[in-house]
Amino acid sequence: MSFGNKVPDKTLQVNVIRKLAQKCAGSNRIDASVRGGDVTLTGSIKNEFERKPILRCVSAVQGIGRVVDQIRLEVKKKVE
Repeated sequence: MSFGNKVPDKTLQVNVIRKLAQKCAGSNRIDASVRGGDVTLTGSIKNEFERKPILRCVSAVQGIGRVVDQIRLEVKKKVE
């Protein structure tokens, strides 16, 4: 059985986390898990405008099949 040039999930996970740390603001609250070449992002962002750059960053990692976005937007508590 041949897997071609498939990158192992553990390697992809390290690459994704490294890329997030280097290139994406706000990514310190994001976690990534990889299974079968697909990455699932969890955690939270403070502003919605942080989402697209994070998704773009992760999608650019060589070997990623798809990105599952489970990132939550932090809800600001209203002070009365």
